[in-house]
Amino acid sequence: MASSASTQRSVLTPEGVPIEIELADHGARAGALLIDLAIIFGIPIIALPLFVVLTPFAGGIAGAMFLILTFFLRCPFFIAFELRWQGQTPGKRVFRLRVVDRRGGALSPRAVAARNVTREIEVFMPATLLMFRPSDIGSGMDTMLALMALVWLAIFTLMPLFNRDRLRVGDMIAGTWVVRAEPVALLQDLSGKPPTRRYRFTPAQLDVYGIAELQVLERLLRQPNTRNTLDTKKDVLARILVKIDWDDREAVDSESFLYEYYAALTAHLEQRALLG
Repeated sequence: MASSASTQRSVLTPEGVPIEIELADHGARAGALLIDLAIIFGIPIIALPLFVVLTPFAGGIAGAMFLILTFFLRCPFFIAFELRWQGQTPGKRVFRLRVVDRRGGALSPRAVAARNVTREIEVFMPATLLMFRPSDIGSGMDTMLALMALVWLAIFTLMPLFNRDRLRVGDMIAGTWVVRAEPVALLQDLSGKPPTRRYRFTPAQLDVYGIAELQVLERLLRQPNTRNTLDTKKDVLARILVKIDWDDREAVDSESFLYEYYAALTAHLEQRALLG
């Protein structure tokens, strides 16, 4: 899909490298959410009939149990996957989407929790009111409650359509974007050259960075070696050496070190199943 200028954004990473990202389109986000919801609601739909059969008194409280199960699945589901999969859920992975920090930094647990807890208020609370309205209130009040829930749901659901960054309220609070996640390829696969393997990295040194930083490094290594690019590589190298606590910093060649760290980090993330 060709991207337009209206969906392109530029962020400056903590290493000082500007990167271009593309905002996810509304259809892809909706499709990703539907896949995630199918998983979340599918689990209790499968589990409840078995529980009702095995427990005689459970038939009368099946509806309440369904609500309780889905409630306790929703937030942990989204939060756990976005933390574990670097801003992705199963639905986002299918549609190649990712949640990123709008300031260019790593996606923090606080931001992930904020955007997903807010979804309860945006979507699930009004949806629950629409599906399971109290039966002990008058029909007039019941209609009013349903109308309020419908308006509430519409306002929050349509919010991304009415701001240029396509933000949910949760994204506004958390400081996040939902963007298209480009597939990442190893540079040696593209260039036909195997890495030299002059440097060895420990798992702890590779755990310092994630997929977002990997993509930043890839873009930097793809750039032609102009004076500005070489200066940027030296600056990025210095930051990485400090962050991973590299011992012999004076004997490091910037080009080969960055290339090998990129290859090692890619293999490390692939092994942990973090690449979409």
